[in-house]
Amino acid sequence: MNAPTFTGMPSSMLTVKMICSECREDPPNLVEEFSSGDTVCGSCGLVLGDRIIDTRSEWRTFSNSDEAGGDPSRVGKVANPLLNGSQLDTAISSADGAGAMLAKAQGRSVQVRGEKNLLTAYKEIGAMCDAISLPKVIADTAKQLYKRVDDHKALKGKSSQSIIAACIYIACRQGKVPRTFMEICTLTNVPKKEIGRVYKTLQRMLTEGGALHNSVDALKGQEYIQSSSTSAEDLMVRFCNRLLLPMVVQSAAAELARRAGQEGTLAGRSPISIAASGIYMISALMGYPKTPKEISEVTGVSDSTIRIAYKLLHAERQKLIDPKWVAKNSTMDAMLPKP
Repeated sequence: MNAPTFTGMPSSMLTVKMICSECREDPPNLVEEFSSGDTVCGSCGLVLGDRIIDTRSEWRTFSNSDEAGGDPSRVGKVANPLLNGSQLDTAISSADGAGAMLAKAQGRSVQVRGEKNLLTAYKEIGAMCDAISLPKVIADTAKQLYKRVDDHKALKGKSSQSIIAACIYIACRQGKVPRTFMEICTLTNVPKKEIGRVYKTLQRMLTEGGALHNSVDALKGQEYIQSSSTSAEDLMVRFCNRLLLPMVVQSAAAELARRAGQEGTLAGRSPISIAASGIYMISALMGYPKTPKEISEVTGVSDSTIRIAYKLLHAERQKLIDPKWVAKNSTMDAMLPKP
């Protein structure tokens, strides 16, 4: 019996095609006989391979006649890297009263220590991230950070709520979707100072030389990147979208915040205050005016703070404003509200 012939495709395509050495049909007419484990040419009957693996199901599922309504799979669900233990436990059905009691007792006997607290924390992180429309990758990163802390008992004495808040804040900064301390504070009901303390402690541990740096855990293969503080430019897009402002206003507001930072016009002001006052100025300048109250509801900055910061921007308007930002058939002083 002649050995099977393999005709290779270009190496860049990383594919190999099997054809019959007798017929040389292309495309080949191959038949997989799972009963014997052979690969046979359907045209001439030449055996091209043996010991193939049968990947089909070992049973047929009749969902209408199945009382439990489930798939009789013996494989089980995929392992969760965020949980400890082998996760190969056997589950007892709780369809009847006796089964429920056995399932409860069995659950207590096989439960990994501390797993219940982890599951509760993961559930809270997922719910909080969904509440402020954060992507799933941010929630997963926050869960990984929380597991990293829990495995090393790195923040003993700190409440789980403050650790969750700090993990979400760090995950947002790592994922380039920054949120302010005030937003995280409102979300988690944890005082701002407490979030700040836990965040700084956790950041020191994650950086090089810290207790959690290069630890072997759920974040294996990932490196913590220490990012700079949230800038006003990072907040512009989200705030402008919530205020239903067009892209041209977003771009101009971000550029205004950058120029104000270079000139030092609002030095010492928080990024969120700079963003709010910049949106107030640019929206009025480009013909999409928003009141301080409307901006305050979106940004969380009081309207009086917005007016004070705007007064400083207005005093330096000649340096900060690009003439092309002014609405057509109008002037800068005519469009800008008086401070």
